[in-house]
Amino acid sequence: MCICINCRHVHSCTTYKIVQKKHYIKTTNTSNISFIPNNTLIEVNITNYLHNIKFEWDLIECSSFVEQPGYWTKNLIH
Repeated sequence: MCICINCRHVHSCTTYKIVQKKHYIKTTNTSNISFIPNNTLIEVNITNYLHNIKFEWDLIECSSFVEQPGYWTKNLIH
């Protein structure tokens, strides 16, 4: 599981933006993407089911992580 969703930097993090792109998630506001985290580790899980290969990208370690549970939901439009 990606730790980014519980980090206070999630809305401005360049690494999280990369993970979103790998999941084909479009972001609407990219002007505030300026935070560059330190010592990140991305885990890529590869599954092959009936010749359908899928990649799952998760940031699992980050020295810049600042815990703020559920912070990623703060700017969601309901």
